[in-house]
Amino acid sequence: MTRLGWFLVSVAACGAAELESTPVGTTSGVGGSTDGPTSPTSADGTPSTGGADVDSGDAPDAGGGDTTTGGDTPGLDAAEQVIYLVMPDRFVDGDVDNDLLGPEGCFDPADARKFHGGDLQGVRDRLDHLGALGVTTLWITPVYAQSPDRCGYHGYWADFADPDDGAMQPTLGTLEDLQGLADDLHAAGQWLVLDMVVNHAGPGARVVQQRPEWFHDPDGCARLGPAEVYCPIGGSPLPDFAQEVPEVADYLDAQSVGWIERVAFDGVRMDTVKHVPVEYWNDGWIPAVRDAKPELFVVGEVFDTGSTEKLVPYLDAGFDSLFNFPLMAELGHVFGGGGSVNPLASRVAEQVDVLGQARLRALTSFVDNHDVPRFTSAVVDATPEEIHRRYLLALGALFTLPGIPMLYYGDEVGLLGAGDPDNRRDMPSWAFTDEGRAVDHPDDALPGADVTFARVQQLIALRREHPALVRGDYVELWRKGGQAANIFAFVRTDVADPIVVAFNNGAEAAGPVDIRIAANEALSAADLALFTDGTELVELLGAGGPAAVTITEGELRLSLPGRTMAIYSRAR
Repeated sequence: MTRLGWFLVSVAACGAAELESTPVGTTSGVGGSTDGPTSPTSADGTPSTGGADVDSGDAPDAGGGDTTTGGDTPGLDAAEQVIYLVMPDRFVDGDVDNDLLGPEGCFDPADARKFHGGDLQGVRDRLDHLGALGVTTLWITPVYAQSPDRCGYHGYWADFADPDDGAMQPTLGTLEDLQGLADDLHAAGQWLVLDMVVNHAGPGARVVQQRPEWFHDPDGCARLGPAEVYCPIGGSPLPDFAQEVPEVADYLDAQSVGWIERVAFDGVRMDTVKHVPVEYWNDGWIPAVRDAKPELFVVGEVFDTGSTEKLVPYLDAGFDSLFNFPLMAELGHVFGGGGSVNPLASRVAEQVDVLGQARLRALTSFVDNHDVPRFTSAVVDATPEEIHRRYLLALGALFTLPGIPMLYYGDEVGLLGAGDPDNRRDMPSWAFTDEGRAVDHPDDALPGADVTFARVQQLIALRREHPALVRGDYVELWRKGGQAANIFAFVRTDVADPIVVAFNNGAEAAGPVDIRIAANEALSAADLALFTDGTELVELLGAGGPAAVTITEGELRLSLPGRTMAIYSRAR
């Protein structure tokens, strides 16, 4: 059995802020079926109470509909977004004149724990790359000025002060550069999401010296309540704000609102959400930012790969979206491991049961990010070519299962990266050109970077062209049962253009399997009317699945080559 690195993310942990400090001057549906075809109960829940229109819960007509919500960019809503995460210091150095403006001794491109020179100008210089992919939202890690005695290249060790001065990290650029980035994105019809932190300040931050009473005492914090909420986090504990103190809550609210007033961005990614009292989100921060910008899209990091139930309180508190860490873990376990598809099918079914269809679609899905090993490096007992095949399956699931898909910079070319800080490698310059992607770079990425890039482009385009992949309900059609083929199939419903997706996660060809459509109790009469006998389905991806299949006697007979996915739409 393939040995994996996924155990590294199988425990509940925190986000980027929990990295070991680097001081200045140092180096460094329903439950599973065992019978193959399944008939899960379709459920729905109360939509998120946030400001951006994430999902109404109803699948639109084939035209998709056009709404205007969630920021300064018209024509899109949050459900339609494809998010691209950039850590600016590791992307592109667009202005070498600001490289040495950080703490002394912290600029060293050869040191994985120090600043490398990337900046906002570099991001602006490469927005054409995002456009070529088809992504619609850029999320950048925090731009706060960093604590002077730490090399906070990632942005999560903020040098906050009282009163708040809105200071930016000078190695990244200026406020004008940030607004320029927002303007560039808006001109292209794209969104900007800023990363924020209210859980903690950076080690040695000015506010820690100015207001020591604003922070939890590490020696007595556990007596206040759950340690993960009231105690400092991180290898070198990070000063933990006491949000239950009204003066602290007011300060943090005002700080976030200040950024909203200074920069025309469209959304906030909030760090370390589960380490802050949920009452603060519900009663303080979310109402404050909603008052400042009602249409703001707010997505939160609840780093927990366990039960989906743990996400519910934060959705109830008003977050539009949360990162779907439970799904990420199963994408890695199932596709990375090359084993049974059942854990993934069961996870999605559990999420439908817990959240309902609309809330599940509102979660943000991903295969990896800056806090976990990259998918490409987590599989350790397979050839690079085999890992590439599995990786394409995971990307296919990312864009076809319910949720708002997110890419981490380099995902589109199969960039390598093990545990922190190896998962924050610099974006290689070759990744930005057709010529560079056409050549294998074994030290940087999986083979076939050009194939991966083209696949991501294709998946994004299919999601844009077929509204079912954005707003359609999820209904499971088939999962592995007993000795049956290791195939996972589902449909995303739509009143005119439902999409059927199937994966063979086995190494060898599988099938034929007879997927029962007419007998699936989770499909409505309107759904079934689109899958009557004689209905031809045509394959859209061109990755090896049959070019066309036909519904016969209420069933869909399907065979798939090994490590292959297929996406089907009704013939027009």
